[in-house]
Amino acid sequence: MELGKEASIAQELALQAAAIIMGFYQQDMSVAEKEDKSPITEADLAANKHILKGLKELFPDDAILSEEAADDKARLDKSRVWTVDPLDGTKEFIKRNGEFTVNIALAIDGVPVVGVVCLPAKDEFYATDGEDVFVIKDSERLPIKVSDKDDFREMTLMKSRSHASEALIAIAKRAGFKDEKPAGSALKGCLVASGDADVYIRMGNTHEWDICALDAVIRAAGGVVTDLEGNPLKYNKDDTLVRGFVASNGKKHEALVGLIQDGQA
Repeated sequence: MELGKEASIAQELALQAAAIIMGFYQQDMSVAEKEDKSPITEADLAANKHILKGLKELFPDDAILSEEAADDKARLDKSRVWTVDPLDGTKEFIKRNGEFTVNIALAIDGVPVVGVVCLPAKDEFYATDGEDVFVIKDSERLPIKVSDKDDFREMTLMKSRSHASEALIAIAKRAGFKDEKPAGSALKGCLVASGDADVYIRMGNTHEWDICALDAVIRAAGGVVTDLEGNPLKYNKDDTLVRGFVASNGKKHEALVGLIQDGQA
């Protein structure tokens, strides 16, 4: 399946949205609270407006699911659905620690095939067109792939800066990972895709727009992303809530799922 045009446009829109976001980054920012108590800023809304305008103009027959827009259930009748989180890691953005991303993905028949995760403050992004997968860092394009580590004692676990989990602490202790690193937003999954980390477990709820792009990147890099029971994630569902997931290099994925299931028994 040739998706070069879609991937190129997603990357361009993500970079443009990143520039918009950075325009707000150095300013005093006003922060509002959404119904779910999560924060939202002018940067979220401005980036969202730009991305959705571009996608609607260039792919008028495709559906769009965005965190910062009303959910049009007509998307359920479409095979091609763009999933957008215009500013993933708003809490990190507010803290100004640089660990926030722009996430844009295309899922076809529920499978993520195009994904871009852009880090505005770090001037880099991870992307795939379903075949090639790469990171652009310091203006250099580099192919990426997951690590080949197959021993928990040699693996690095990525964990959230903002979502602590006692269950994850217990799982990490049983697995005996070599190292644990905190990070914000979709960056955690990107580091698994690049081989700089090996496992990322999210025990709590999240949404399709938070993970669709990183799922596409991890899959293309040779890794695996499933729910907490080991089933591949499917996108464009009526209920966009994702009740936890596991992303890894795939070498010990079944064992990871087993540890999670044992802990929930």
